[in-house]
Amino acid sequence: MTNPPGFGSGSRLTFMSPLSDRRADRLAAELAAHEPATVFDIGCGWGELLLRVLDAAPRARGIGVDAFGPDVERARGNAADRGLADRVTFLEGQAKDHLSAADLVINSGAYQAFGSIPDALRAIRPLVNPGGRVLFACEIWDRTPTAEELAEMWPGTTTDTCLHLPDLVDQAVAAGFRPLNVEMSTRGEWDWFEAGFAASSEEWLLANGDHDEADALRARLDAQRRRWLRGSRDTMGYAYLTLGVPTHPTAI
Repeated sequence: MTNPPGFGSGSRLTFMSPLSDRRADRLAAELAAHEPATVFDIGCGWGELLLRVLDAAPRARGIGVDAFGPDVERARGNAADRGLADRVTFLEGQAKDHLSAADLVINSGAYQAFGSIPDALRAIRPLVNPGGRVLFACEIWDRTPTAEELAEMWPGTTTDTCLHLPDLVDQAVAAGFRPLNVEMSTRGEWDWFEAGFAASSEEWLLANGDHDEADALRARLDAQRRRWLRGSRDTMGYAYLTLGVPTHPTAI
């Protein structure tokens, strides 16, 4: 009898965020069109978006940093499988210990590496070379959740946990960026992400219901699904901001 897969390993997912292949390819092409020579991905996870940018920008080199060792190993394997290992370096560790200036900086779902969203935007701004770009993505409130919905979410979640989209964009402008594109994940992207997050564990449970760890895994999956369907599904969105930095410091 096999042991359960790591909860949240995302083995069925391509991205550890609500991001479709179609959107990822378009974002990668748009970011590569600016011809970055260097790309720095903070909280890179499996490195999939970084690798797609490098595919689309054949003269670029990349660095990805993530604190979770298994994700870094998966990213290195992905790079090797696609013939990109000589153009990208994946580092395990805290982002603050490996900061690197670049023409393009990616931060998707990893603002916590610097604290709050405003903290992250302020920390990223000096890393971007003049005329460079940032892809900044994070959870937002699609609408203000009710008290009942908040109670179903992660312990400690409040209305201050996320920003609304206009406030997020205002924070980016206050940090010294100009918004070049603002978009949000679709409901379908969110649903696939949430279901895909649990899929391998659910399938294991169907085949191993009498395993010693089955009851604990079942309870964890049920709690995760309740947080999604009764808490965040109708309230939380995910925003992708493409941000620009002026060529000359006095341009803003």
